[in-house]
Amino acid sequence: MRQKRSPQLSVFHTLAVTEIGKELGAISLIIDETPRILDPIYHDLVGVKQTDNGRTGMTAEQVLRCAVLKQYRNMSYDELAFHLADSWTFRAFARLERRQHPSSSTLQENIKALSEQTWEAINQAIIAHAAETGTDKGRTVRIDSTAIECNIHYPTDSGLLQDGIRVITRLLIEGTSLHPTPAYSFSDHRRVVKKRVLKILNSRKETVRKQCYRDLLDFAARVSGYGLNAIAVLAAFESPAPEQIIHARMLMEKLEEAINLISRIMDQTRRRVINGEQVPAREKIVSFFECHSDIIEKGNRETIYGHKVFLTGAESGLIVDCLIERGNPADSSMFLPLMERQKNIYGRYPRQVAADGGFASKENVRDGKGLGIKDIAFAKRKGISISEMVRSTWVYKKLRNFRAGIEANISVLKRAFGLFRCTWTGWHGFVRCVRSAVVAYNLLLLGRLRATPA
Repeated sequence: MRQKRSPQLSVFHTLAVTEIGKELGAISLIIDETPRILDPIYHDLVGVKQTDNGRTGMTAEQVLRCAVLKQYRNMSYDELAFHLADSWTFRAFARLERRQHPSSSTLQENIKALSEQTWEAINQAIIAHAAETGTDKGRTVRIDSTAIECNIHYPTDSGLLQDGIRVITRLLIEGTSLHPTPAYSFSDHRRVVKKRVLKILNSRKETVRKQCYRDLLDFAARVSGYGLNAIAVLAAFESPAPEQIIHARMLMEKLEEAINLISRIMDQTRRRVINGEQVPAREKIVSFFECHSDIIEKGNRETIYGHKVFLTGAESGLIVDCLIERGNPADSSMFLPLMERQKNIYGRYPRQVAADGGFASKENVRDGKGLGIKDIAFAKRKGISISEMVRSTWVYKKLRNFRAGIEANISVLKRAFGLFRCTWTGWHGFVRCVRSAVVAYNLLLLGRLRATPA
């Protein structure tokens, strides 16, 4: 039977007196002081392997503490399982009992069961705790955006076609293991496809490259045909073993998804390479496996394949809000939505706002002042006078310097909390990864602020 809180530990189960141990001890106290953060976690976990037999599952508190520990130390699930078995400090922080040694698969199953809404609720509970204790009440905030990569290889049309052909062929081969064996036939073109891809990469002649692309499109069309034929056969598949029928239905769904995806890749390849057409970024697919990835272009910087994240920071350094958007929206279009989110968090709009130059527009200044925000300072004025934004030049310089601090927050999230590249799969996994890292960062910062003498 799953529980919400962990049992009281013995007096001998204490955190070490090292620097990491002290930080974990401070984080542990903050979690203990905000028990309401366990409610959404418990509701997410009640459906994970709930049985009346066998071992008791991890409590909601243990799952939260293990998730925070993973993001705090930027570890993989295998590394987390090892340290939870090896380190008394980590075991004490996670509130694990003597006989509890969760495996990497158990940790992954429980941590990934937490939804993105749960992580957002946890962060809002932490921000509310900071406001209640007087750490930060969100009167002055700073906003900026950053791009975080998805875990994909550099996208090329030839590479995407090769990925699609490999996946469909692998599914067709998997289908032959069913009993009785389905009556569909196919050919394995993976070897010749690999040769064509290498020829595209190494050839300097455009005519040769175009011919190789035509060959790849031909092979992709053939493999799609094999897949469609296999779907028709699997739809009529019968077996005395129910698990074989379930397996066949699962293969059908995967084949349908892969065929739809490769047909879109074939279309964009034909338009871009064969016809010389400029394909809009919103219509492009840049990964066969993480097809939700967006193309993020920001100024003259390197193009990033991932998602745009908008962060709102406070005077204490806390990240009070994190908004992840699909596509590549302009920063200026997100200013008012971010301010509305601040009202939802604190029940009021901030008194002062410092924002990156990308958010600057006269409309944002006018509308922001209409909401009751006294001072709005953009890092780049873009034709807006200082008197329109703030009360004085001194206030403008102060807010402009204050805004620069969020660059350091973003740097810490990327370097120390692994947000240079998100390794969690799928759109929902991406959102959970980012928000869980923000939660771990805020807990660590609050712990350090508490440990620092006033």
